[in-house]
Amino acid sequence: MSSPITFFFNGEEYYINQTINLKELLGYFDYRSALFVVEYNNFICNKNKWHQTQIQKNDVIEIITIVGGG
Repeated sequence: MSSPITFFFNGEEYYINQTINLKELLGYFDYRSALFVVEYNNFICNKNKWHQTQIQKNDVIEIITIVGGG
């Protein structure tokens, strides 16, 4: 049995026992709005690459919401 993968999501530490991609992770946490971007290891991750971006050990993922104002 392989050891769990540790990663950080919005400042919290999580563990997974199987490989998942960024799109699956966002679906699990119910992020469906179009008004956010994903910072993946300090870089903005293009939405077109979410399905091919596999969560790896010690990845840092942050959701950045877009807020309007005036």
